[in-house]
Formats: sequence, structure tokens, C-alpha cells
Amino acid sequence: MNINTLQVYEDEIQALEKEIKMLTEEYECNQHGSLAYSNGKTKKATKTVKRTFQEDPKQYYASPDLKTQLALLESDFSFLTNFTGIGFKNYSKKLLEKNEIETAYKYRLSGNCQSVPFQLEFKLTKENQSNKNDYAVVTDLNIIIESEESSDLSKLVSRVEESGNLLLFFKSLSCFSEWSEYRKCTLAHFKNKYPNIVALPEGLPGDCMILKNTELPGFELMIVWKIHVDKDGKVVPVLDLLSKIPMPVLENKKFASDMPHWFRSLLHVLGIEASIEAMIKSFCRSK
Repeated sequence: MNINTLQVYEDEIQALEKEIKMLTEEYECNQHGSLAYSNGKTKKATKTVKRTFQEDPKQYYASPDLKTQLALLESDFSFLTNFTGIGFKNYSKKLLEKNEIETAYKYRLSGNCQSVPFQLEFKLTKENQSNKNDYAVVTDLNIIIESEESSDLSKLVSRVEESGNLLLFFKSLSCFSEWSEYRKCTLAHFKNKYPNIVALPEGLPGDCMILKNTELPGFELMIVWKIHVDKDGKVVPVLDLLSKIPMPVLENKKFASDMPHWFRSLLHVLGIEASIEAMIKSFCRSK
């Protein structure tokens, strides 16, 4: 968001705050004078409050109104779901142990991150004594991911279960799911645009695209698109191009054997979509 747009929002919020103050004073004046508040003014005030609440909900944190607090929590939850792609469906909390030193709970969570379903079960132990060294430790962590899209994601799950680092898990899962959805949309786009050239042997959830040209029998290119998760939870796309080239084509057209190197170079310059587009157009013109 640029500075000019931000200033416009701030000006609108200030104007709405002034309008609320004016309407509030008018309402209190009418109440003292035993005057009825007209339906038109009531609707206007309601709309103004709703708009202001949506623009700047923080000013309602101190409100004792339970409905307002609930609306605020729902708004925050919706924002976090849209921002991270993570939505929770089921949640349970069970007290396991409580003594003078610490309290232990058993948590169960399930939900989706984009199109990837997940389930969590873990033990959370909190220190009861109030001091600067308060802590909460996650143990007995068990994670179930209903996805076969990446063996790297399975490796990450194993590492997180050992370390109990839930923040790392959700951060990596969110990024992985975002890349996965982007890959599906990109594969679908090229399949629809070039139905006679592009084939998806594993469907949209797969990680490969095959290019075929009817004028070059036996000549195929395969674009492999993996989503790699390293040991630190960093998620990066890894693309490469493999070729199946008949000997006559290889002898007559040396450029065919250079295509994988050319494709990798394009990725650094043009990005993923533009590189795939360039590869398909070049392949279609090859005779």
C-alpha cells in the first residue's frame, strides 16, 4: 500500500470518527429532550459505526459489549485465515495434570491449509509460577498430513514432531500450500491454453507437464516442478526440463539437446510462467 492510499484511508477514518462523535452528541441531546431518534438517523448511525468498525476495529478492543468483542474476534480470525490460508475445523483441550509448579493440557486440532488437510495432537505444559521465565513446552507432538504431494513435507513433519516447533510447521505448511496452489493454477492454465500440446499425466496435483508436438513424432519434453522444503523449513520451487529425443531429431537439430540448459537460464530471467510459455511456443514452432 503506497503512502497516498494510506493517507486516504486515514483521512476517511478521521472523518468517520468525527461523524460518530457528532451523532453521539446529537443522540444524547435528544435523549435529554425526550425526543425520538428518527429511523433515517438510526440507520445512518448504524452504517457509520459498522464502516468505522471495519476500517479501524482496534478502537473497540476495550468495549464491554460482548457482541462487539465477538465480531472483532471473528474479523481477526477471518483475516488470519485469508492471510495464512490456514483454517481450523475442530479444536479440543483437556486438562491432564495440575500442581503447584506446572499445568499440562492435551490439545487436538484439525483443519486445512489451502487444499492440504492436517491434524495435530500435542501436550502443552505451562509453568504456574509468575516470573519472567514463564514457559510453555510442546511435547508428544503427532502430526498427520493428508497429502502425497511432497516427500520433503513429510520429512519436515518428522523434524517438527521431534522438536515441537509448531511455529515452524505452520509457517512452512502455509508457504508450501501456497506454492502448491500456484502450481495447480499454472498447470491448469497451460493445459487449457494448449490442450493439444500439454499433457498432465498425474493430473493437477502432480508435479510434471509433458509437451508433445505431432509434427515431431517421439519427441517429448517434460517440465518437472518440485516444491522443496529444506531442514530449516524454507520452501522453494525447483523446476527442471527433461527431454526424450529420437536420434534423427538429435542429429538434425542440436538445439533440442540444449533445451534443458536454456530453460534453466530462462527461469532466472523471466520467472516460471513466462519461461514455460516461451518453451511451449518454441516447441510448437519446431519442425
